[in-house]
Amino acid sequence: MTKAASSVRGLLLGCVAAALSIAPVLAAPNTVFPVPAITIYPGDTIRDSYLVDRDFAGKPTAPHGGVIDSRSDLVGKLARRTLLPGVPIPVNAVTVPNTIANGTRVRVVFHQSGLTIETYAVALQAGKTGEVISVRNPDSGTTISGVVQADGSVRVGG
Repeated sequence: MTKAASSVRGLLLGCVAAALSIAPVLAAPNTVFPVPAITIYPGDTIRDSYLVDRDFAGKPTAPHGGVIDSRSDLVGKLARRTLLPGVPIPVNAVTVPNTIANGTRVRVVFHQSGLTIETYAVALQAGKTGEVISVRNPDSGTTISGVVQADGSVRVGG
């Protein structure tokens, strides 16, 4: 092999090696995850100040799916179990807070064909937006079911 061919071969091998060394970086999934900076206990609301970003690139204990990879998916949620500092947070370890608490006074709205009736009742169970819960009219004792609305009311009927 001539000296020129050897130089070209060396240059090509160098380019291929460089391309192969950056390929995993380009194809690698997100390796930076938000993790607790402090211990977060069940029922605590997760705040941005409770989180830090941790890079798991090249670590044998890197998370394998099922963990939350965005701060926005965590902030404002409730911890369902104890979350330890530095450990990625599993998807099933957090939940959305309840819109209505058990035993609270809630506005009940019935709306159909231009007719709107509003009254107040007592929630017989806690519920998140979109969930069906039971409420009791304190005057008549009647129990009805309705859908929890984002504003904290319960929609019944039509």
